[in-house]
Amino acid sequence: MGLDVAAGVAVSMEPGPIPIIRNDAGGDGHILHSVTLFGEMLRRVGLEVGSGNMLDLVRATDYVSIGKRGEFYQAARSILIHRKQDIPIFDEAFQVFWRKPSDRTTTMDLRSLGEQKRFRKPQVTTSRDGDSDIQESIQGEPDDDSVQNVDLNRTYSSIEVLREKDFSEFTSLEMAEAHHVMADLAWDLGHRRTRRLAPGRSGSLDMRRTMRRNLRYGGEFLDLSYRGPKIKPKSLVLICDISGSMERYTRMLLQFIHTIAGGLSSIGIGQTEAFLFATRLTRITRNLKYKSIDQAIDQVSKAVPDWAGGTRIGDAVKTFNYQWLRRVIKGQAVVLIISDGWDRGEPELLAKEASRLQRSCHRLVWLNPLLGSPSYQPLTQGMKAALPYIDDFLPVHNLNSLESLAQHLNNLSPNRLLGQAYHTPNAEVPEPETTIRDRPIDRLKLPTFQHPEWGKRP
Repeated sequence: MGLDVAAGVAVSMEPGPIPIIRNDAGGDGHILHSVTLFGEMLRRVGLEVGSGNMLDLVRATDYVSIGKRGEFYQAARSILIHRKQDIPIFDEAFQVFWRKPSDRTTTMDLRSLGEQKRFRKPQVTTSRDGDSDIQESIQGEPDDDSVQNVDLNRTYSSIEVLREKDFSEFTSLEMAEAHHVMADLAWDLGHRRTRRLAPGRSGSLDMRRTMRRNLRYGGEFLDLSYRGPKIKPKSLVLICDISGSMERYTRMLLQFIHTIAGGLSSIGIGQTEAFLFATRLTRITRNLKYKSIDQAIDQVSKAVPDWAGGTRIGDAVKTFNYQWLRRVIKGQAVVLIISDGWDRGEPELLAKEASRLQRSCHRLVWLNPLLGSPSYQPLTQGMKAALPYIDDFLPVHNLNSLESLAQHLNNLSPNRLLGQAYHTPNAEVPEPETTIRDRPIDRLKLPTFQHPEWGKRP
């Protein structure tokens, strides 16, 4: 055989060295046992590989030159991989399994692909070429296992680094990886009780259904029916700032809005409404219906006229309160405002409209990407004006902050917190000084009317 295989890496869930099982290839050089073990390893690392896929791979060896590593890799990937996000895991598993071992045992833990646990220090590379490096390593001869090359771009440690990295520093490749991490987040905003009644096991007696169901008993009330408040999932409203000060976060935040809107609608959890604003408010809910994030952002950029412009948060919130509040907020909705707080409008207007919005929804959450900095303080006028009327003030600068946000929204209390109302500050008007002057009594100007009975004795 021209292909050097680590014939049969035993996939065991027990820690410790994993023995290398000899290939049971017969005189004809068949590698059915090794292919079977390779499929078992792919299933252990989370890939969906069935027995039918493995049989197809075995049949493909009749048409693919098994002596050429690159051709065998392409055939295996096209048959066994069905999702784009599984390709990095498959590449790592292929490199681990189909390699030339230095001895008959290996200390690599197959449960954590990408983390090298060898006795010798690995060589770490951080090249950004991606697939080109993978193809070169696959098409060439297998490297000696005495020195293990580790590509950090294809390991799980890179995802951990990505979770701590600020959104403003993301590259295009990292944005694509972050999209898969966002898609795995679970969002459950809870449920709300509506005023409509629905059949239930408890509550008030439903006389109409009770009489209809008891006609079979001659009108005797033997089977009682009840009805109670109808339960519906809470809706979510996102209002995002796309002004010039938020430009470096705009792409990632739009990707977050597209992901959460698509995720909630796909599982039927409430209604999601999305708005963008700089100097004016624009509804983009319909533009997010596209499955492709690039197509959705392209449609959004065409619909928003004030992209990367000035910031008037108070005017945007006022427009939402007067034109969209009663349309999109049905019952107890959760409202997320994403902004850094830099505002060129009137702070009093922002405070008044934020108070109105907070008292109209179930929860008002302000997400500030600058809050992730340890030295950040809310010193801007807009942030100071809105902060007293916000229920939660949270950061949104990396993937870990989004995960914390998902946990926070999933654990919201069903009870509504009614915030304080906005009161217009009264201007202090100085009171006029009153001076008391001593005036002499002029007896000539006293009233001259006298009652006829005055001075008479009885």
